[in-house]
Amino acid sequence: MSGRHCPTPGRQVFSTPRTTKGKFQLPPPPEYEQLRREAISHHSSFNMSQQPQPPSAPPRVHQTNDNSAGLKIAILLNSYRSPFIADIRDSYTRSIAAVSPDAVLTFFYPAEIADHFPDPDLFDLIVIGGGNADPRKKHAWILRVHRFILDVVTNFPTKKLCGICWGHQTISMLFGGEVVDLGVPELGVTEAKLTPLGQRFFTVPFRMGIKNEGTVRLQQHHRRAVGTPPRGFYELMAGNQAFLSHNGAILTFQGHPEKDARAARVRIRDAARWFGTDMGDARAVAELVERMEMQHDGLEVWRRVLMWAAGEGDGDGAMRMMRI
Repeated sequence: MSGRHCPTPGRQVFSTPRTTKGKFQLPPPPEYEQLRREAISHHSSFNMSQQPQPPSAPPRVHQTNDNSAGLKIAILLNSYRSPFIADIRDSYTRSIAAVSPDAVLTFFYPAEIADHFPDPDLFDLIVIGGGNADPRKKHAWILRVHRFILDVVTNFPTKKLCGICWGHQTISMLFGGEVVDLGVPELGVTEAKLTPLGQRFFTVPFRMGIKNEGTVRLQQHHRRAVGTPPRGFYELMAGNQAFLSHNGAILTFQGHPEKDARAARVRIRDAARWFGTDMGDARAVAELVERMEMQHDGLEVWRRVLMWAAGEGDGDGAMRMMRI
């Protein structure tokens, strides 16, 4: 990245959004529209003023890369009182900067600060990131995130939304999917098989640098997964591991493209409570570290996500691609 303007965390910048001119956007199919209306209707009776509020705190906005013409990306970090929040934020910064040094990242903390959400008009992509709470719970902050997602889908129907981990599960629930507890939690790099549609999205015609064509490897850190898929979405990775909405505007992943081995190792002690691993057993710990340091496709997945967010393969292009 020599000679490029690299991200510098902690700077707050407001700028006009990057737009893609001349792109024709297909309207969502009737099934998608009906599901959207049903989801909005289901959540419309929720009264925010009657719910307990999280502790007040001054707004925190971390932003990277002043005065850049790159993609403007809003990232919601949905972890409540997490001691790892800085590590999570830094993993996004490292991974996205590696494939798009000019991207501008702005982080939001809706689990900690009431109504701490981005203005969709100011961003090309909104990422609904991971979280440390069961997405099926009805905590006030979780319901606020639901309302934010539904507001974006309603009022900005072509705005790109990307759900990761908790975000993948939450978006799936809002569109009729079911989240279930895993019999065995996932920890470390795991391989997912691309569906025929997933192969087209990730490798045809873009020929991304996926290590093993037909599969994708991503870091995993989960106790829950999508058991029943959302309606109105294509499955891109088998086992409900990734979805693309029929209108091409929402993309979700169970896995973590933003996590590298450094970020994964921060949570290695979760193996003790998830699997009963003896963290004093050097051999057991070495096996965990080895799994976390396996080669993965996180950067290649981000590269494809950012192409999609920039308008390459979205809208009518994505729909044509899926019908090949």
